[in-house]
Amino acid sequence: MSEQNIPYEETDLYRIRHSSAHVMAEAVLEQFPEAKLAIGPPIEDGFYYDFDLGKDDNDKPITFSEEDLEKIEAKMKQLLKKNAPFEHSSMSIAEAEQFFADQPYKIELIEDLAAGRLDENGNPTTEPANEVSIYKQRDFVDLCRGPHVKFTKQVKANAVKLLRTGGAYWRGDEHKPQLQRIYGTAWHNRVELEQYLERLEEAKARDHRRLGKDLGLFHISPLVGAGLPLWLPKGTVLRMQLEDFLRQAQTARGYLPVITPHIGKLDLYITSGHYPYYKDSQYTPIELDDDKFLLKPMNCPHHIEIYKSQPHSYRDLPLRLAEFGTVYRYEQSGELNGLTRVRGFTVDDSHLFVTPEQLEDEFIAVVDLIQYVFETMGFHDFRARLGVNDSDSDKYAGTPEMWAQGIKAIKQAADKAGLNYVVEEGEAAFYGPKLDFIFRDVLKREWQLGTVQVDFLLPERFDLEYTAVDGQKHRPIMIHRAPFGSMERFVGILIEHFNGAFPLWLAPVQVTVVPIADRHNAYAYEVADKLKQAGMRVEVDASSDRMNKKIRNAQLQKIPYMLVVGDREAADGTVAVRTRANEDRGDMALSVFIEQATTLVETKSMDL
Repeated sequence: MSEQNIPYEETDLYRIRHSSAHVMAEAVLEQFPEAKLAIGPPIEDGFYYDFDLGKDDNDKPITFSEEDLEKIEAKMKQLLKKNAPFEHSSMSIAEAEQFFADQPYKIELIEDLAAGRLDENGNPTTEPANEVSIYKQRDFVDLCRGPHVKFTKQVKANAVKLLRTGGAYWRGDEHKPQLQRIYGTAWHNRVELEQYLERLEEAKARDHRRLGKDLGLFHISPLVGAGLPLWLPKGTVLRMQLEDFLRQAQTARGYLPVITPHIGKLDLYITSGHYPYYKDSQYTPIELDDDKFLLKPMNCPHHIEIYKSQPHSYRDLPLRLAEFGTVYRYEQSGELNGLTRVRGFTVDDSHLFVTPEQLEDEFIAVVDLIQYVFETMGFHDFRARLGVNDSDSDKYAGTPEMWAQGIKAIKQAADKAGLNYVVEEGEAAFYGPKLDFIFRDVLKREWQLGTVQVDFLLPERFDLEYTAVDGQKHRPIMIHRAPFGSMERFVGILIEHFNGAFPLWLAPVQVTVVPIADRHNAYAYEVADKLKQAGMRVEVDASSDRMNKKIRNAQLQKIPYMLVVGDREAADGTVAVRTRANEDRGDMALSVFIEQATTLVETKSMDL
């Protein structure tokens, strides 16, 4: 079976990377014997391990240098080539506390294990432990549940690379010690590693933060605040095109637009459960007029109150409310990343209130909408994931019956829609199961985009009702959905996927008119006016630069078309067409160009 078809935790790569993290920690201890060990898990495409190297004479954390990283990697490769076994055993809590007495972070993990707070991998648990699981290679011993490869030599030394270092707070808490993290990657063989490193270089070239600045799309101002992007005019045009596209699709499918405030009373989110659940990632409540208000972390409680604003009968349902609603989360500063991880973001949110009889058809219709969005964007490489609750976790609300109903409903709808999906525990929302769409971009990186969720819990918590055919009050079911996910993150992904060269219908500037000399400016503006009348977004480069420099500038801005105009074009009513790919298409009647370009826009074509 392909590793793509099984959970990552069960793949050979997971074992290779987990084993690599342990060997890296072993190598670090040989270079820094006094280092204190934290945790070192596998992650997507690699692994990391956190260390406390102590403090310098100025009471600042000691960090790894580039030279240190090279030495650690060299030592790690030596250790991998020695065929030491990974030996699994266990210790009692008392034995473990004695063995790891000089490792304070391990002691804290052991205490959490004994109290039933976390397992060996740092994941929440409710089962107190009487013993701990450990793995040993040579003299290196670590708390760990595994899995690992059987021998160190099964990790190919030429397929491992240490990538970078960085700071990381213990347990992700900025009030706790700052540790030093080393990131690495490991693959089956050298070829896979080299391919991955090539993808990393390509990813750097496509970094949406750099392109966002170069193309004038967005800006992060230190005075406004980290994680709070400012949309520049061109970025705003791009975002508006996306919003208009989805609004039209929603309107055609019977959605009703609503607008809700950016704050709400704290009691609203306590009732919904969002405040306890997201408490650690929310801004401090605002006290005003003897009430407490919260920056909106979710749109659904507001939409619920819109539903409750008037009585409903079965004839009113399904009711589909849609909003581009801005919400706020206080993400850790170290986790912020351009547009893809922010503190204020706009969700293309919708909440459908349906009867049990309508649930399946409405769910299928939402899946169809998400697939339509993906198809229009040219996203053909994606998979579906049914996120269900983890039976061993207490982070989920609602009764087992609610969860069983929701999971059954999604499975039946997905099966009826002919959708292939995998079931993954622990990927549900706190109030119900969900179907997520995972998209792979041109660099084969996976991003979660569209999501659709079934919710029996919030209608219960807010005592929602409708009058059924039998004249009695019944409880509606909610469907939560967001095809884009968030506008910020979606645009960030689009920038990198298209490398800033957006399809014509999305491009902030679709055409640049390039007059060869100043005497051609009048005709250039005449061409621009006709393009604008046809609905095109156009600029005229009337600068003093030479023609080739103007064309180059437009290409660097990833503008789809350059229309060069000179004496002949002005006399004939034509334009000389060039593309951002430096393709010279020669002279063309302006009317013909407009017809071709507007057809590409109307059909939302990926071509030029």
